[in-house]
Amino acid sequence: MDVAERVRDLIEAPLAVHDVELVDVELKGHTLCVFVDRPDRAIDLDGVTEATRLVSDLLDANDPVPGHYTLEVSSPGVERPLRTPAHFRRFLGSTVSVRTHSGVEGDRRVEDVLTAADDEGVVVGGRALSYRDIERARTVFTWGPAPKPGRPQSKQKKKAATR
Repeated sequence: MDVAERVRDLIEAPLAVHDVELVDVELKGHTLCVFVDRPDRAIDLDGVTEATRLVSDLLDANDPVPGHYTLEVSSPGVERPLRTPAHFRRFLGSTVSVRTHSGVEGDRRVEDVLTAADDEGVVVGGRALSYRDIERARTVFTWGPAPKPGRPQSKQKKKAATR
């Protein structure tokens, strides 16, 4: 079991008791990144602070990370990673970006609407993928409709574009 899995096993249940969902754990060099959210609403600064204290206390008491490291606890952001079947089910109908492992038949990258998700895999843009085929996946944030072709830009947008 790698460090991220040990940390996940250690902190997931205690966070859930505090109504905090553990989204992901990554060890990037000497930085341990813990991504948290609320299952029913977006996590706020107070929630992240509470989660940071809890995670820090658990890590200090159990020492699952060898050596020195920096702990970062944050929200997953608007383009959040999708790791578990529950994550995928939560974002049914949303646009997602999926990268498959090399050797999986078809294009390695798929960005389209997530139309199905069960315990075995997902369907994205009509393509069925098992979870073992997926290297990484995330939600995709879009800024809204694109400007209509041929429509003049507002003065503010023109000014910003020339800077």
